[in-house]
Amino acid sequence: MVEISNVCLAVVTAVALVTQVLVPAVRGPLSRLNPDLAAWLTEYSLHHHAQLFVNAGVKRLVEVVEMGPLEGLTLEEQERTTAAAFTLKHTLILHHLLHKHQAHASQPRLETLGVRTLKELVYMADAFPTEFTEAKDERLSMLLQVLPREKKELELLSEEVWREIAAINSLPSARGWSLPSGLSVPVLCGVGCVVSAWCVWWVMTRRSSCTSKSGLLHLFTGKYLHPQRCSTTFHWDDPCPVGTTVAFTVQFYQRNGRPYPISDADGVLVEVTQAIHKVGVVTELGGTGEGEVNTARCKFTARQAGQYKISVLLANQHIRGSPFHKNFLAGPPDPGKIVMVQHSSTVVATAGQPHHILVEPRDQYHNLCNFSPGQADSHQYSLDVVELEGGWAVDPSCRAVYDHTSRRVSLQVTLHRPGCYRARLSYQGTCLTNGNFDIIVLTSEDAARVQKTVARRCHDGYEARLLTQQGVPLARPKKVYCYVTPKQLIIKEFLLRLIPRRVVTFRLCPSTKFVFTGTNNQVGLPTMTIDDGCQPPVALAGRHRNVVAATFTQFMLKNIGGSETFRDKQDHFYHEVRKFHCKRLHERIQITVSRDRLMESTLKATRAFTVADWCKNFEITFQGEEGLDWGGVRREWFELVCAQLFDHDNGLFAGLHEGRQALVHPNPRRPPHLKLKHYEFAGRVVGKCLYESALGGGYRQTVRARFTRSFLAQLIGLRVHYKHFAQDDPELYSGLVRHLLEHGTVGLDDLYFTDEVVQPGGQVRTVELEPGGTSRKVTDSNRLQYLDALAQHRLAARCRHEVDAFLGGLNDIIPDNLLCIFDENELELLMCGIDTYSIADFRANHTVNGSSPEFRRVLYWFWSAVTNFTEEEMARLLQFTTGCSRLPPGGFSQLSPHFQISAAHTFNVLPTAHTCFNQLCLPDYDSYEHFEKALLLAIKEGSEGFGMV
Repeated sequence: MVEISNVCLAVVTAVALVTQVLVPAVRGPLSRLNPDLAAWLTEYSLHHHAQLFVNAGVKRLVEVVEMGPLEGLTLEEQERTTAAAFTLKHTLILHHLLHKHQAHASQPRLETLGVRTLKELVYMADAFPTEFTEAKDERLSMLLQVLPREKKELELLSEEVWREIAAINSLPSARGWSLPSGLSVPVLCGVGCVVSAWCVWWVMTRRSSCTSKSGLLHLFTGKYLHPQRCSTTFHWDDPCPVGTTVAFTVQFYQRNGRPYPISDADGVLVEVTQAIHKVGVVTELGGTGEGEVNTARCKFTARQAGQYKISVLLANQHIRGSPFHKNFLAGPPDPGKIVMVQHSSTVVATAGQPHHILVEPRDQYHNLCNFSPGQADSHQYSLDVVELEGGWAVDPSCRAVYDHTSRRVSLQVTLHRPGCYRARLSYQGTCLTNGNFDIIVLTSEDAARVQKTVARRCHDGYEARLLTQQGVPLARPKKVYCYVTPKQLIIKEFLLRLIPRRVVTFRLCPSTKFVFTGTNNQVGLPTMTIDDGCQPPVALAGRHRNVVAATFTQFMLKNIGGSETFRDKQDHFYHEVRKFHCKRLHERIQITVSRDRLMESTLKATRAFTVADWCKNFEITFQGEEGLDWGGVRREWFELVCAQLFDHDNGLFAGLHEGRQALVHPNPRRPPHLKLKHYEFAGRVVGKCLYESALGGGYRQTVRARFTRSFLAQLIGLRVHYKHFAQDDPELYSGLVRHLLEHGTVGLDDLYFTDEVVQPGGQVRTVELEPGGTSRKVTDSNRLQYLDALAQHRLAARCRHEVDAFLGGLNDIIPDNLLCIFDENELELLMCGIDTYSIADFRANHTVNGSSPEFRRVLYWFWSAVTNFTEEEMARLLQFTTGCSRLPPGGFSQLSPHFQISAAHTFNVLPTAHTCFNQLCLPDYDSYEHFEKALLLAIKEGSEGFGMV
């Protein structure tokens, strides 16, 4: 009965209001309206709608607040009028309260301070308490002392004051209820029953459009949040270039058109997606000002070019116009991201003939730039060339052309003089990332000779003079011959001019570098230095220097697929692996193993396998388990086997320091039951994963392990050095290594070229790092030699047999000449892939050091930025903070210590990291844009090394 009575009262009120609208009074123009009302209409630019207010029966300014929607206004004008009425209501409340407490003398001063509402008065009182201490403001000060500070209490006080204003001015909300003439009680009861039934039906059909649990009276009067009344304003032009943080605002309104104070309890959800990727959005609801209580401010950064979908939902319902679609275009070319296609550190050209260099213009987020016809900036590219012999600059004939189909820039370069040159390719005066390279210019005869050698895979000897041997300059240059084969560069000498003896051999791989120098005064021939990173550099001089280097370069480019970029080398690697095993069928082969004794049963099952068997498609069956292997069981077997092979607890591989985060390395102190055949088996498993990945599709497998950089270097034949300690053994690096690098031998008087090895029984044995090491003391001049010798012993010599056994199994399936085209970091990505990172796991397993409001803001920005990260950027963030791009098998929860995010008491500088503690230090910034730019710069440029400032 109570609900029916409320409905009846609402109906009578509605009838009365409708009657007032249908019987408009005759009013004059704006000049004849109440002066206060006319001034208000002019202030809010509503004077041209004065007749609509007259028709609605609005005679006084105070009646504007309860006038309801006006017929004849557009939706945007209605929203503006409603917002103005909302502000007017709270202004009248403040004026009434000031008069009630006899503080109206302070009203002009409050207006000069921008205080027009009760809530602003409270906020201003908290922010500027000294503004209200004069004698004439005593009444105001007394009022401020009794005003509540809580938002809810302020709203209750405002409604109470408004009821007083309504009663004084006889507004509809304060009028009593009386039956109009001609209506009897029975008639009213009948109408009430009909209206009650209609209201129940209306509530049931309109409930879905109401985002809050409103009562019947609110639903009937339209006082609830309505999705289709909300409006969205985008503060950028479509299409917009990527890279800038864009913003849009959403204003929320009730169904009756009045502003709705939005809060977290209303279930506002803002989502921005680009293809299948979700973009992080910074959303702020409400505000301190009265005009902001119904506003949500949203910001996000678009980094990938394309179409973005923006959805704004209220209780899972789209607001008006949602979802929105906005286009973002690639930004201007960035010299740091523009890349040379099929890049090579050495370019071979022919004198007088044009050589084409292809460049892909990309913006700072690696988006391929797209230029309209006639707008390509190909003239911004420049090529600076310096001849290495004399050091003077050369003006090459260079012409750049933009191809709109491939979206590439082709630079046609012509050099007329044979020789060796150093080139620098720039865009707008800034050198490209891979813009420094050497150019070997050959004569037509030498170019034909090189092409013939590479095509026929034959090799001729070129006479030269050996200037250094084992890193020591020779007093008298030695006559030698250089032979370039498809796999190696061999330097030989002939004893008695008849007996050949190999002096040194270099592999044909990108790690073998040539450094071209000028003419040697002693022999009068052009010289070069060859360094592969694993043996002492060799200096040579010879008149065929350019031919030898060009032949080496052409063979190497042919071996690696014509480009030195990782993606191109990876594609070439997969192609060559498939080609190498093309005659071996990838047919199914049954393997039955025990889950409880997985290692032993797998070794027994594969003991008699040939290379052809290892190249077959394994069909795994676990003993005592039924099921068909359509790929899932095989993937599970790979993961379980890798976990047992490379887990610290199993003893085959171990970390160089304590802790679950330690990278795995062959264990020289393995348990007695683990033999070299286990390392050979581990190598075959890794080779099997690489072979399956080369097949692509559902066969792709990754090695679930976190190898040390020194172990990866040994797999590709690189020399181990002390810098590998930074990632492999950070405790040793932060202690002894950094002390020697920064302070020399101060405090280390008893340090010799020796190392202490702990025996299985606990005894300590002293090992010489070089012959006579016990008598050679470490000094400031030989400290780098000591550190390299220590690295050679701890990281290579102690586990040489284990590494050789592992390589033996790996090279049975993957030829060593294919592995050597990568460096350590590239080999890790090839074998282990880029890990999949869970942001939820990240957020659940991290620690925060800092609680200031500024740091909480930066931390909020951090999670917004990380949400937008690609897997590569997450890998770089991990590598920057922890020293490795992969997580332990258990994810972030097994990082020890946990990933730490700490406040750095600095401003507008790059973030820093401490890999020993897994700690990321975030400074303060003045905007989200500056923070994101600094974070990306830090993880991309500072991911290698121990720290970055």
